[in-house]
Amino acid sequence: MNSNIPSAAKNEKPKGYADRLGEYYAKEVPQEYKKKQGQFFTPLEIATYMASLATCGATTISVLDPGCGTAVLSCSLVEHLVSKNPYIQHIYLTAYETDKQLTSLTQKSLNYLQQWAQEKGITLDYKLYTADFVLENYECLYTDSSLFDNQKELYDFIICNPPYFKLSKEDKRAKATAIITDGQPNIYAAFLAIASRLLKCEGEMIFITPRSFTSGRYFNSFRDYFFKQIRLNFIHLFESRRDTFGKDKVLQETLILKAKPLRQGSTSEICLSTSSGLQDIASSQRRIYPQSALIDLNSKEKIVHLPTNDRQETIIDLFKSWKGSLNQYDIQISTGPVVAFRVKDFIKETNQGKTTQLYWLHNVLKMGLIYPLHKPNKPPYIQVCEQTKAYLIPNRNYVFLRRFSAKDDKSRLIAAPYFSSPETPMWIGVENKLNYIYRPKGHLARTEVMGIVALLNSELFDTYFRTFNGNVNVSATELRAMPMPPLETIKEIGKTLILLNDFSMENVSKVVSFFFKLE
Repeated sequence: MNSNIPSAAKNEKPKGYADRLGEYYAKEVPQEYKKKQGQFFTPLEIATYMASLATCGATTISVLDPGCGTAVLSCSLVEHLVSKNPYIQHIYLTAYETDKQLTSLTQKSLNYLQQWAQEKGITLDYKLYTADFVLENYECLYTDSSLFDNQKELYDFIICNPPYFKLSKEDKRAKATAIITDGQPNIYAAFLAIASRLLKCEGEMIFITPRSFTSGRYFNSFRDYFFKQIRLNFIHLFESRRDTFGKDKVLQETLILKAKPLRQGSTSEICLSTSSGLQDIASSQRRIYPQSALIDLNSKEKIVHLPTNDRQETIIDLFKSWKGSLNQYDIQISTGPVVAFRVKDFIKETNQGKTTQLYWLHNVLKMGLIYPLHKPNKPPYIQVCEQTKAYLIPNRNYVFLRRFSAKDDKSRLIAAPYFSSPETPMWIGVENKLNYIYRPKGHLARTEVMGIVALLNSELFDTYFRTFNGNVNVSATELRAMPMPPLETIKEIGKTLILLNDFSMENVSKVVSFFFKLE
């Protein structure tokens, strides 16, 4: 970091100065370094909006910012609270920032905030910790609340844009927060869980995070823990991925949440707000829902559904009316076993000797397979031999489903039918960027295959999927748990499409809409 650190301008607001320091830092530090740190700096528009969600009438206030950066969130919050409450006398601010390249800027920002508050007759005391927030506070996840309240400082407000990155299983923070972890944890979930235990009785936590915690098995334990601590009051969704963090490339969709501690017997409504991005965030569209309409707290998964319009609400209600699932119909979904680098010596460009088909993600289009389709480093054949035996699956009827979608894909779910025939080999290869759907005991009938494929590709299923899944991954676990219409209905949809012999998406949409009386 060079010595040309910007100074605050005359009469500059603290949040404006903090934002400028963030811009300075972003220019000084390589993008790769920020990525490694999980840093996505909060744009001023978002910081201002998050701060505006806070409500307070107290004279003495305590604030925690666990992932401080240049303190743009802390500054925005203090400015907002001071503007709305003329009786504030004392503010205690606790901030954490572990990036040693950044803390000198954090210090300058907080010093300026302190000076600004003093000019308004308000005493602002702050502590800036360079210790790791998770490792310093994880004990609260395991402590009985009656004992814990006397041991740890609690806060009126916790505001945060936490780091976003996956933790290895060997990471100290992953081990420390094992109570909220399934599989590979993401550090932001640890920030959320710990913050939920550091709130005063009427405290408020305001976070901006990825949407990924709202569903998926890796967050099952987190959701179970989190919703036992807090009640959600407010969620803001961004319809655009591109616009949220400006120059930082964020593949996941993000949301802003506000929550309060859970009270015995408390029920709540959730305000769901939506904007396209930053430009219209101040004039966002808002809808009020009973908590039960968005989260079934009695369910095992506790998936959070986030509808943004009337049609999505209707579709969620339709899915809730279905009592079936793939599991109930003895239908399984698995990930393709072929990991290319492990069997690279047995993957072939030509069909010679004892080889069979190898299907990749690019072979799967909506309602159809293109095979062979030659692409660099993705040969269409794999040898059948002792060394590849464990990577092949029996040649039966399947539904192939892409495990990943591109961030700009119009549809999150892309599936194709696969039918075996007497002429085809006993075994086939399916690469691990594909899921395959099958019946372990027996086989999928053609009508079942076509019915499932049609449903997965339909606008109906895609819309429902997007109400709870905000990333580009298509999880097999989520699909297993998704409600499905009666099996007979699935077969009838498949039969209708086969009889019509028209597998265009236009026709698929018509058939699916007809069966479920959708416009």
